[in-house]
Amino acid sequence: MLDLLHKNETLKTRSASGLVEMGRKRTQREAEVAAAHTTGNTVKSDLELIPVNGGDTEKKTSVKKKKEQRRERELKGGNVKKSRPEIEAESANADSKHKKKKNEDFEGSNSALSKDLPTVSIALPGSIIDNAQSLELATRLAGQIARAATIFRIDEVVVFDNAVNSQDSADIPLEPNLDENESGAAFLFMILKYMETPQYLRKSLFPMHKNLRFVGSLPPLDAPHHLRKHEWAPFREGVTLRDQHPKVGQTLVDVGLTKNVLIDQDIDPGKRVTVSMGTDRHLESDIPHKVVSTSMPRKVAGMYWGYKVRYAPNISSVFKDCPYKGGYDHIIGTSEHGISVSSSELTLPPFTNLLVAFGGLAGLEECIEEDNNLKGRNAHDIFDLYLNTCPHQGSRTIRTEEAIFISLQYFQEPINRVLGKS
Repeated sequence: MLDLLHKNETLKTRSASGLVEMGRKRTQREAEVAAAHTTGNTVKSDLELIPVNGGDTEKKTSVKKKKEQRRERELKGGNVKKSRPEIEAESANADSKHKKKKNEDFEGSNSALSKDLPTVSIALPGSIIDNAQSLELATRLAGQIARAATIFRIDEVVVFDNAVNSQDSADIPLEPNLDENESGAAFLFMILKYMETPQYLRKSLFPMHKNLRFVGSLPPLDAPHHLRKHEWAPFREGVTLRDQHPKVGQTLVDVGLTKNVLIDQDIDPGKRVTVSMGTDRHLESDIPHKVVSTSMPRKVAGMYWGYKVRYAPNISSVFKDCPYKGGYDHIIGTSEHGISVSSSELTLPPFTNLLVAFGGLAGLEECIEEDNNLKGRNAHDIFDLYLNTCPHQGSRTIRTEEAIFISLQYFQEPINRVLGKS
């Protein structure tokens, strides 16, 4: 009996002690929760501390949370271990981007100038060559036009035929076929391109042709990109060579120096490229050079880098097939029938791509009349300005090659005012 009473007392004491201990733990737990709210840490609730199904759920939850926490740490640290498909996909994307960049870099050398750089173009008919009495005189005439374009820093020369043609631009060739088309426009196109090319590249880029018979007698353009072998410049024109380089994705280029240079692109042989030369004047470094756009020398160093030559089958194609984005935003025609304004009083609007057009023996009016796309239209309606740049002329006629020199000098001051040059 006494033993039973003693056991009951012991159970009551343990029960009371257990209640006190539970109360103490609850108080401690509440304090921890309050502290967690203050510091921003997380504390498991009482339910989370109770094992269920022998503690399996708690273990699974704990493992899952540890994986998530580890993943978060790796993401923050940038040390994420990626799966094989992810790595292969990223590698493919990187290769695609690299190839695209290489193509864009090379294509950029043949593309239109950047919209940030204002351009000045001139257009003239190839029929002016037809009036020359011999191949030598025709060559000299073309040489005069090349000199004028270079002296006045022209960006594009468009040679158009006086052909009665209403083709879509998609059917128009980018260059005349010199084997089949021996018109004055085809001849002028070829001589202008030849003269603009640096001397050390001409043999590689121009095969023997009867039209080039007298080009050796022409005065050189001496443009900034026509460099001598001993001269150094941050950029040089070059031609890709057939010589194979042991490294894939690299090409040897002749830039007119005693040693060929290496570029970081794989380009077919016989292509003209603009190469950034860097600072290694002795070409001792094995680091390949970069191919840049033809507009880069002007952008970076303010250097005039020659003119582009474009062929158009008629005068309407001069405007329609403009290579610049947005086309020509200001078009000027020159004629003795145009209005007379002194150069100091002429105000040109801000422009991105300016075009100045010249007529042939009978003027721009005849060029317009011969084009089916423009027939019957007034020259004053086609051009934004129709000017007489040489009023009170003493001769009945001014030859086109003479008009180009006169007009480009006439436009120097108005153009410089727009471009902010002194």
